Amino acid sequence: MATTTTDLVGYWDRYGAGMKPQTPEDALKSAFGWTQYDDHGPGEELLGDPATTLELGFGRGNAVASLATKGIQAAGVDLSPVQVEQARSQWGHLSAAEFHQGDVVETLTHTERRWEAVYSIWGGLWFTDPEALLPLVRERLEKGGRLVFSHAPAVPGSYGVQGMYGQGFLGRQVWVYRWAYEPHVWEDILAGHGFTDVRVWVEPAPEPDHVGTLIGTASR
Repeated sequence: MATTTTDLVGYWDRYGAGMKPQTPEDALKSAFGWTQYDDHGPGEELLGDPATTLELGFGRGNAVASLATKGIQAAGVDLSPVQVEQARSQWGHLSAAEFHQGDVVETLTHTERRWEAVYSIWGGLWFTDPEALLPLVRERLEKGGRLVFSHAPAVPGSYGVQGMYGQGFLGRQVWVYRWAYEPHVWEDILAGHGFTDVRVWVEPAPEPDHVGTLIGTASR
């Protein structure tokens, strides 16, 4: 019987290595958007007016960099050493930007820092069990701080934890899990973990028959 394996770091390293390079100008121009469509949907105003922010799963690091250029103390954590190195290489000159490598649950468990906004743009929140992550996020938010996240809506009739192979059906058994719920279920989950001012909705796509974006906001 074959041994099943998964390699989360390798999965995201492979993803990061496959990203096309961007110039700083292009990267910042499209840095902050919650949806998968350029120049569509709400922007960083969903964060409120924070002085400190933390991104869960920053990928290229463009959103962290964008906030840092505006004087916000912007930190991010990402599991992939490849993506961390790419972000530091591109944005390491920004004194207000921090790029940390690590698991989001472990990072929040072992820090005493607090932030005025914690956010995830198709990132770490989508790929982490909310029962493990949300209590930690709430604890690390300043009073009145805000959580904002986005990811793809759940496929109709398919909710909860879902698996995704990273190298196709012919490759090694390398997979990730992601958690998908309808908006009202997300609202119940967030409220159940003590968040207030909870709102979760599906932002429509630019074209009526295209996939929208699930966006959630909540406060401590």
